Amino acid sequence: MIKANFKVTADVVIGKIDPRMWGSLTEQLGRSVYNGIYQPNHPLADKNGFRRDVIDAVKKLKIPLVRYPGGNFVSGYNWEDGIGPKSKRPIRLDLAWKSIEPNQFGLHEFLTWCKTINAQADMAINLGTRGIDAARNLVEYCNFPAGTYWSNLRIKNGQKNPFNVKLWSLGNEMDGEWQIGHKTAYEYGRLAHETAKAMRIIDPSIELIACGSSLHSMPSFGSWEEEILDNVYDDVEYLSLHQYYDDNDHDIKKFLSSSIDLDSFINEVISICDAVKARKHQTKTMYLAMDEWNVWYHSKESDTKQKPWQQAPNLLEDHYTFADALVVGSLALTLIKHADRIKIGCLAQLINVIAPIVTNNEGTPTIWYQSIFYPFMQVANYAQGTALKVNSKVADYTVSNRVVPYVSSSAVYNQSKCEVVLFIENKAAEEVDFDYKLADFPQVTLKEATQFAGYDLDETNEKQTMQIENLKDINVNNQNCVNGKIAPYSWNMIRLSAISHG
Repeated sequence: MIKANFKVTADVVIGKIDPRMWGSLTEQLGRSVYNGIYQPNHPLADKNGFRRDVIDAVKKLKIPLVRYPGGNFVSGYNWEDGIGPKSKRPIRLDLAWKSIEPNQFGLHEFLTWCKTINAQADMAINLGTRGIDAARNLVEYCNFPAGTYWSNLRIKNGQKNPFNVKLWSLGNEMDGEWQIGHKTAYEYGRLAHETAKAMRIIDPSIELIACGSSLHSMPSFGSWEEEILDNVYDDVEYLSLHQYYDDNDHDIKKFLSSSIDLDSFINEVISICDAVKARKHQTKTMYLAMDEWNVWYHSKESDTKQKPWQQAPNLLEDHYTFADALVVGSLALTLIKHADRIKIGCLAQLINVIAPIVTNNEGTPTIWYQSIFYPFMQVANYAQGTALKVNSKVADYTVSNRVVPYVSSSAVYNQSKCEVVLFIENKAAEEVDFDYKLADFPQVTLKEATQFAGYDLDETNEKQTMQIENLKDINVNNQNCVNGKIAPYSWNMIRLSAISHG
């Protein structure tokens, strides 16, 4: 039997977890918006055309932030197409996904939906086909009180008070050749700088995210970050990272090691940011936005067979396996381990498109939860507070020159709830005997212990048979040690009542 030993100390912390770390992304791609969020003719639609079953499902995830409208879609999008009377909105070709965009869901609809699900917006602007002028006009439309052309147009369109959008993304994946309006690092850096300058003149209180590399494997990775930061270090609060993982090699040990690659990616970006900080004699720390992350590969072959120029086609509809859920869980643990620098995160995406939630257009169930829903739901709900540094002693294996622990863990202290939450993932095909020491946390008692386990690694959840169950035989002794056994290939969460001396 594999043994795993962990220790956390109350005053040895990584950093405060920003609640926005557990955000998501949606864009006009496939059925993400149409037949997902927005379906006015559906029996469960509310007065705004929003599906109530989707709203209820999203609220279970407690999504704090939604990035919109992309994603690749934003790089060819005219935001003005999505405002005003719906009968007068133009129908456009969306070149990013070769789809028809009716523009029935736009700015007002999105921000109203955000309010409905209790989330704030991360508004992406088009720096592909557009730039400074469209961006400044959008900020004026959203945030200026009244008395100007764009603010008065917002009022005319039914929104008297400013939307007060405070977080903005300066384009999307501009390093990618697939992006409409792809730019070199110099071209993007200069445009992002000038755009940020104009936006802040209108509203100095906004926060901005600059585009980092789209993938760890991008040929320009590193040089891209360094050059754009030379231009925008003074202008932005965050640099973005995007990363997706797959099991195209059909190597489960390699697939389950994905979080090791993500950890390396994050550490390298932090090093680049800090090097630029030192070279520019800066005092400001550059924080990171992991605003696209997930598993994505199941649907890619079927997507190539889709007929182009449809409205809301079935695109990127991965049906996730239990193995995918374990990978998503381990990626989330990696974000927690970097809570000192990663302040924003977006699981990409939210509904239907590489998503934890899937809707059915007809029949029952009207909605179902994918395997990845469950670990993400638990971190979104309970990874709130301060990330603690976890010291571990665990057996490991090596794959693709990576040293991978069989058991991974992150720990969070939520002072407002006097609670420590332990997340433990077992990548091994056998049961694990674990011991977890909590130092300087008196009066530790067990509140809840759960497991997500017992499924075939290739099993999906269309029949809604997967569920989180109680984790039995967990012991808490008077030395503040938690110990027990966890199942093979399992995701586990243990919640403890605890009061820190700190």
